Amino acid sequence: MDACGSQRAVIFGVSEGSSMACVFAAAHPSRTHALMIWGGQARWVRTDDYPWGLTPAEHERIIQTIRDEWPSVEYLVGPGAGLGRDINPAELEGYLRYAQAAASPSSIVALEQMNAQIDVRPILPTIRVPTLVMSRTGDPFAHLEAARHLASCIPGARFVEFPGATHSMIAIEPERVMVAIEEFVTGNRVSIGGERCLATLLFVDIVGSTQRAAAVGDAAWRDVLERYYALVQQELAVFGGTEVDRAGDGLFARFDGPTRAIRCALAVRNVARQLGFDVRSGLHAGEVEVVDTKVGGIAVHIAARIVSCADGGEVLVSHTVKDLIAGSGIGLRDTGVRPLRGVPGEWRLFAVDHAHGH
Repeated sequence: MDACGSQRAVIFGVSEGSSMACVFAAAHPSRTHALMIWGGQARWVRTDDYPWGLTPAEHERIIQTIRDEWPSVEYLVGPGAGLGRDINPAELEGYLRYAQAAASPSSIVALEQMNAQIDVRPILPTIRVPTLVMSRTGDPFAHLEAARHLASCIPGARFVEFPGATHSMIAIEPERVMVAIEEFVTGNRVSIGGERCLATLLFVDIVGSTQRAAAVGDAAWRDVLERYYALVQQELAVFGGTEVDRAGDGLFARFDGPTRAIRCALAVRNVARQLGFDVRSGLHAGEVEVVDTKVGGIAVHIAARIVSCADGGEVLVSHTVKDLIAGSGIGLRDTGVRPLRGVPGEWRLFAVDHAHGH
């Protein structure tokens, strides 16, 4: 900090790095603008007066596993790195190669032995700077209640919980995490800037709307549509979507992140079924041009073509979306390669099979 002329900084500690961040904030409050912690605990090995973390015996078994078979899948997905068991196999393979190249078994053993000695409980009450503690609900490495306990020991600390069974900050809805960080540091949310930006585009069409209108009558069908769009607006608000355009039987919305867009599509499907009809959805992520409230670009045309390939009740996504949601807990089924009218080449599309919580 001295070398680069920084008088005060926001100190951000992740995992066991949160311990060092806490010590710095306590020892140098005049140099600490604020403190942020992701996936941290006051200590990592359980004791009689600390009920979270590995038992000493469990910790010793992990160390022996490191000596015998570094890098191991169990270490990476479980209480070692906490990647979570929902991680995409290809992504896990990448982490295995990374771990093998980045560290020797003896260095990881030394790290784990050092971590077992960490205990910052005595210094937490002495921290006197604005503090944000963040954790995931199902983190297999940092226990949620331990993170909540850490926050409770720091005077005035704010605790924020995010969904997901992973230790990763970016694997699931990183946009929500970034918004929380920006709001804490700056005091306000930063909107998307510039004329072009990356967006996830969702098109939703009502299946058989003409037949439904003929069956129930125009007035009754208008009432149903009003109820439908009112409920859709609620779901868009929940998942951070922005309505761009609406036709009588279709909706176009954009999102900052693909995971929320998919979950919104599933929620809208549930709304429609409760009202007695079905919808089909198509999603694509790409760069778009934003002019006032209008959104344009080839990505919009691709998303519009994808929805036309979907069957009733189906949520179809492009390969781009599939790659972006790795580790999100959303299951996809390969539906094969399709031509998209007016779009060059052939496109591999995937149907959403399931999502945790739906």
